Amino acid sequence: MANNGLTEIKNATIVNEGKIFNGNVYIENDTIVKIESCETATPYSTSALRSIDASGMYLMPGIIDTHVHFREPGLTEKADMGTESRAAVAGGVTSFIDMPNTKPQTTTIELLEEKVAMAKEKSVANYGFMLGATNSNIDDLLATDPKKYAAIKLFLGSSTGDMLVNNAEALDKLFSKAHKLIVAHCEEEHIVQANMQNYKMECAGTERETAALHPQIRNTEACYVSTYKAIARARKYKTRLHIAHISTATELDLLSNMPLEKKHVTAEVTPNHLWFDDRDYNELGNLIKCNPSIKRNEDRLALWAALYDGLIDTIATDHAPHTLASKQQRYFDAPGGIPSIQHSLTMMIEPLFNNNYQGDELKEFRDTWLPLIVRLMCHNPATLFGIKNRGFIREGYKADLTLVKPGVENKVTKEGLLYKCGWSPLEGQTFHSRVEMAFVNGHRAYTYDQGVNNELHSERLEYTV
Repeated sequence: MANNGLTEIKNATIVNEGKIFNGNVYIENDTIVKIESCETATPYSTSALRSIDASGMYLMPGIIDTHVHFREPGLTEKADMGTESRAAVAGGVTSFIDMPNTKPQTTTIELLEEKVAMAKEKSVANYGFMLGATNSNIDDLLATDPKKYAAIKLFLGSSTGDMLVNNAEALDKLFSKAHKLIVAHCEEEHIVQANMQNYKMECAGTERETAALHPQIRNTEACYVSTYKAIARARKYKTRLHIAHISTATELDLLSNMPLEKKHVTAEVTPNHLWFDDRDYNELGNLIKCNPSIKRNEDRLALWAALYDGLIDTIATDHAPHTLASKQQRYFDAPGGIPSIQHSLTMMIEPLFNNNYQGDELKEFRDTWLPLIVRLMCHNPATLFGIKNRGFIREGYKADLTLVKPGVENKVTKEGLLYKCGWSPLEGQTFHSRVEMAFVNGHRAYTYDQGVNNELHSERLEYTV
């Protein structure tokens, strides 16, 4: 990596490790070398110093999105690592972990290394990859060096692709012997398929065939039964299990609010399941069709509360682009998945700016909400997945940073989208903050007024587990 000299980000409102304070951060090449409060700042100068005045802006660690589908290889009509990583840094996401349901499926370390090579050539954000479990590859997974991949992805319900694992013997072997975090998509397959057949018989080809059927087919029962079974297996074998994209209030009853380091069962939520509910199908239809489905407003509100209660441990997008043409098909033919990585951070901090709080009430909310979002989108992903030297603003850590400007109108337009698929269900939405800059390994990967820097300074994520 080329020498990047010394950069000063000064007068920032730093959000990190539960605190908010005004300070300066110094970056030398790809590393944070000094952090200081403005109140106790001492001269730190060099002839090579570059200075960025971040007055009035929030500086936080770069977002680590541990659940994305960048569609490469084999599905590049929808997305690729170049286009989606550019959308990522424009949204303040400096590192991502990609899922294995591509073509071919990433079920061997050789196929994973091929994806690493693709990312090295294209990605402007740091990259990591999960290995996918199948009914027949458990022995190979268990024999693979755990430091070479982020986690094991386990589909306990069929979604995009064909990676359903439903063999009890294979599941017992995986849960009893896994030396890596298992990330599970939990929907009970027989419930989903029975619902699908019933609704197809009743509704296919009629005016009732709309996306409003989706939460009836991929319903609360399907999620709860599958999540219950997965957690029961994890508790039996003391397995480290992470439940992907929790979508129902009932599943929350299966989770605990212990500190992260004491949990062996953890959970993720997506911004989409926090933002939309079943009332939005009337306007957005298949554009918000995803698996598991977006459900009732009661579920959405329970998920928001679970962020505060400590039941949810990470926020990740499940960024899953499809072409607009495929989404415009009839409901039963349209694929499930939503592109969202470019706006995940602004979605999650919007409650801070879209409220009636004033004065001390607003400050109290800010001092609670921003550190919580940073913990769920930066600190906890790094800790849970064992990602080395990222996810925190610490001296000696990689300089992956996101600078957010609050209090500005930021309307989502089709022209501003960087996704290859070119659409978002958020089009027309106005947020009240924006990502001003994103730094990847000390280099400016994105600047609001200049766009994405196409020079590649990204790295493969390294793991301690």
